[in-house]
Formats: sequence, C-alpha cells, structure tokens
Amino acid sequence: MHGNSNSNSNSNSNDATSTHGDLRGAVRRLCVVGASGKLGRYMVEHALDAGYEVVGVCREKSVHKLADLADRITIHPGQTDDPTVIARAVAGCDAVLTVLVPWGVHDYASGTADAVIEHADAGARLVFSCGWHISKDGKDRYSRRFLAGVWVAARLARLARVVDIDDQVRACRRVFTSDTRWTVVRGSDLEEGESEGLPVWSRHVGDPVLASNLVRRTDFALFMVAAASDDSLVHEAPAIVGRRSVSARAHAATPTAGSPSA
Repeated sequence: MHGNSNSNSNSNSNDATSTHGDLRGAVRRLCVVGASGKLGRYMVEHALDAGYEVVGVCREKSVHKLADLADRITIHPGQTDDPTVIARAVAGCDAVLTVLVPWGVHDYASGTADAVIEHADAGARLVFSCGWHISKDGKDRYSRRFLAGVWVAARLARLARVVDIDDQVRACRRVFTSDTRWTVVRGSDLEEGESEGLPVWSRHVGDPVLASNLVRRTDFALFMVAAASDDSLVHEAPAIVGRRSVSARAHAATPTAGSPSA
C-alpha cells in the first residue's frame, strides 16, 4: 500500500478514548456477531471492560470457545446468517458489531449482513469488519502486488470451497447501500500482541499513513467497539493501521498530522 492518495489520515479518533476507557456514549447493550472468533473474542472483552451489556452470536460448534465468558455475556448459538438467530440476538441492542467472514461458497457473509441489516433495531449502530480489499467509493489505490495477491487468494480459496472473498465484497456493498447507521472497518494485516491503543485511520487505502499495513488484532477489535459510540464514523469505511506502526509514527511527526480526511 505505498501508492499516493489525495486523502489524509484522520487521527481525531485516535485520542477519543484510552484502551479501557468509557466507550459507551448512548450505547448500553451491544451484540457481537461472530463472538467466538479471535477478533470477536477481543471485541467481547473490550466491550465488557467498557461496561457494556454484551450479547454474542456464534456457531453452535464454537460455543465452547466462550466458556470462560459464559457467566458475563448472553450467548445465542447458531449460524450467523440465520435470520431467526440474529433477530433474537440483536433485539434491544443499541449497537451490533459484525465480523463478515465469507465461509464456504453459499453467500455466508452476505446472508449475515442481510440478517443484521433487516433485524437490528431502528437507529442501532451497525459496525462491520472486513479487509482493505473492500472499496466504498473506488478511490482506494492498491499496489499491483496487493491486487494480485487478493486475486490468487480468492481463486484458490473458492476452488477449495473454503472461503469466497467475493462474498465479503457483496456483503459490504449491501451495507453501503442500506439506510442504517453503519460503519465498515477495513483492517490491514493482523498480528497478535499487547494493545498499542486505538489505530490510526484513513478514508482511502493508498494514504502513506497506512503504508505499514499492520495492526494488532486486539486494536482492530478496540476500534470496532469505539466506533459503536462514535457518530463521526457513521457511513464511513475507515481503513486502519496500528498507531505505533512505522508509517503512523512518521505521519504523526509531520506538521500536517491530524488533518481531517479528504
């Protein structure tokens, strides 16, 4: 992601909260769809630390992964693209955080997005996760290497009938065209490790601030939780990078750091 971009990074949200500060705002009850996955578990933990009442949705075979949290959250077992399961889980929730995982070749991510959009309470904040390859307005600038990698990965995964990356693209397009209060958080490459704080974000891939292409998984989750109470992110698709990454620190050191995104 070393191409040029006319968009500047937005660091206003970076200082919006400490890692375990009060993120609630008007949100009190929050649902995590895909709660048993690595990203989902981090979201559940951050939300609990922030004082939310948390509801989780995960496939029945993965419920055991949440056993240590079972006395602190309400768990709804089932496929995340099942409208009946989603309708029960999101009822009464002020925010719904959804991991759009394109499992298989039967529109799992699209079905999940549809179910959340259809059944979430009116006015609820809907926050979805995906990768950098998603583009909201076509203004993102990708390197040839990145595009080639996505193309190869998508074709191999579909041939193996394991993942359909194009399904994630379709799911996000459905979100973008909905009239809900949505945010789509686009993550760079992920790594494990202690939190570095809320990531830096930009509206468009290709912004030099994103060049490091790396964020801690726990901080991706932290951004998702923070977005639930950040109205400035409504109808935005922020691309994020770790706040202590080389590119983010280089951007912070420049005189124009912190200017609003274009």
